[in-house]
Amino acid sequence: MKLTIRFFLSWIISAIVMFALFYFWHGVFLNDLKRIQFPLSWFITFAAFTYLILGAGIFFLFESRLLKSVRNFIIRGLYTGLIAGFTLFMMATIVNISLTKHLSMQHLMIDCLWQMTEQMIGAMVVVALKIAIHEPIAEHA
Repeated sequence: MKLTIRFFLSWIISAIVMFALFYFWHGVFLNDLKRIQFPLSWFITFAAFTYLILGAGIFFLFESRLLKSVRNFIIRGLYTGLIAGFTLFMMATIVNISLTKHLSMQHLMIDCLWQMTEQMIGAMVVVALKIAIHEPIAEHA
């Protein structure tokens, strides 16, 4: 797979969209960012790099052999988001990354649902840009 303008735009824009959703969810809706025990600027910087990595990961998962068998881009994007969101949720839960002191089963289920929704939206950005950005197919001699 070549790293083309389609990759770079999909990667960066999906990362920005997912980061904005993350910030809205934790910073505005839940107001979790007040509980951080170290400088907020560090947290935001680390989160931004995390979402850049996640955005690239979502693009590569979308283009993977595993999901190439799904011909419908929208369905493949939804699968990509579900897989990425659930994987991120599992990793964060295992290493106990949470901004909530008392985790309940309800909190875990809402967090899992949110992660999958956030990553599905990021994957839909990849789908939209994959459809919208035309890249000519190189002809082999």
